[in-house]
Amino acid sequence: MKKKIDDNKWRDILSEIRNNVTEISYKTWFVPLIPLEIDESAAVIYFASSNEFLIEVTMNRYISIFEKSVEAIYGKKYRVVIKNLSEKEIETVKTGDSPEKIKQKSAVENEFKEEYILNPRYNFDNFIVGKNNNYAHAVALAVAESPAVVYNPVFLYGNSGLGKTHLMHAIGHYILKNNPSLKVLYVSSETFMSELIQALRDPKNSITKTNSFKKKYRSVDVLLIDDIQFIENGDSTQEEFFHTFNTLYELKKQIVISSDRHPSKLTGLEERLRSRFQWNIVADIKPPDYETRVAILMHNVECQNIEIDDDIMEVVALIAEKVKFNIRELESALTRIISFSKIFNKKITVKYARETLNDILATSDFNISCESIKKTVCKKYNIKIADIESGKRKREFSHPRQIAMYLCRELTDSSLPKIGEYFGGRDHTTVLHAYEKISSEIKTNDTLAEEIRILKEDIQ
Repeated sequence: MKKKIDDNKWRDILSEIRNNVTEISYKTWFVPLIPLEIDESAAVIYFASSNEFLIEVTMNRYISIFEKSVEAIYGKKYRVVIKNLSEKEIETVKTGDSPEKIKQKSAVENEFKEEYILNPRYNFDNFIVGKNNNYAHAVALAVAESPAVVYNPVFLYGNSGLGKTHLMHAIGHYILKNNPSLKVLYVSSETFMSELIQALRDPKNSITKTNSFKKKYRSVDVLLIDDIQFIENGDSTQEEFFHTFNTLYELKKQIVISSDRHPSKLTGLEERLRSRFQWNIVADIKPPDYETRVAILMHNVECQNIEIDDDIMEVVALIAEKVKFNIRELESALTRIISFSKIFNKKITVKYARETLNDILATSDFNISCESIKKTVCKKYNIKIADIESGKRKREFSHPRQIAMYLCRELTDSSLPKIGEYFGGRDHTTVLHAYEKISSEIKTNDTLAEEIRILKEDIQ
């Protein structure tokens, strides 16, 4: 005998689960699940999701907690099964429509259905905020709370692996949760480009497919488009995106764009696009400082329900010290240690971490020093090492000197007095002043921010 799971019972199960896992785990892995039915004869309770990764994590990591929570509410043991259903099947469950009706709706609405599903792991609750990203985070949250009201368009930029995509997914999740009637579309610029090409290359149905393409992108309430740099030098793609942008903007729809560079540096884009990208907010995301890197790693440790002891803290400190410029690499290093320790049944210690991450640690220790930074800066500004170490106060020397000091503070573990020694024996207060001055200027001076970003890439 099968029966539908009662909504009240599902809420009680969620409440029970919430008491036994972290808030982040609760919202990431359990809240998105769809309750289906109970098979009393087989003692099985069924749930559903269209996210294969969510199903895998929940079944592998939280099944015991899940089944105990179900037992606590029903007073009976059930085996929990999470079915992997398609988006259409999920919609059938939610609306009660027949599969045929859903199919008809989809055919009428749009034939371009390649948009990405928002990643449940990428939300505001698990985005670690630091000095490197607090402005971008504040802008993203404001957009999510009031789409197309406070900031529009928004342009996020920064190197790969620093959290741009995380923030875009977080915006999408927040809007869909609090404004479910709004139509939110997240795609990469590559998807936008490939779908346009698909429409244009069909000789028989070109007009129909092009109209369908336009309808998809111009009828949304929120467009989140990632990695816009990939449409550089694509004339027809830029032309279409220009008109899409204008249509959405005039209709007062929210537009959020990301890139690896400031709009002004996307030289392969038409000027009219670059200027539009700078109409409102342009926010950059920098590499995280040491404290933020530690916070990110500790969050990951918590999410994996690992007991925090002195060994774990030492391993976190080691990774945070050595992996400085990419959050994905930072998290990947920790994941590698944890997975290896489980596979080979090894205790996580600093010694084991060094053995496991030998290749990463060797690379991170290579060639980033105050000396290499000075050489790179001098080459960039066409001055001599003697000039940057001297007491010359002309801007052509003092400005590169302050930038070099700033980069030494950002990219090495040298103390302020030690950095001062590298610049002609200057006092640590001079180094601190230079660091604070450049830190302040790059918040408002996009040209300087871009220069420093390029210098960091050259140094690394």
